[in-house]
Amino acid sequence: MSIRLLVLLAIALSLAACVTGPEPPSIAIGCDADAAHAYAGQAATADVVEAARKAAGAEIVRTLKPGQVVTMEFRDGRLNLHVDSANAIVRATCG
Repeated sequence: MSIRLLVLLAIALSLAACVTGPEPPSIAIGCDADAAHAYAGQAATADVVEAARKAAGAEIVRTLKPGQVVTMEFRDGRLNLHVDSANAIVRATCG
């Protein structure tokens, strides 16, 4: 093969690597904390926490105890259930 053909082949392969396919469909995962407020005052049992997650339409849920150290990254599809020292849900937030 000549040098010219090898250079053209290398350029063609480089350009082909830059082509991207269609974007994958985005899955809309959200969280509606207002829907989970109906569970305020209830004990944060596994069943209640799961019911609150489903009501909020959240992908995941975490229970946050008073004084607990938590990460601050925002996750659109996460429900946060804040509980008091007696493990009763006091409020719900998303993120």
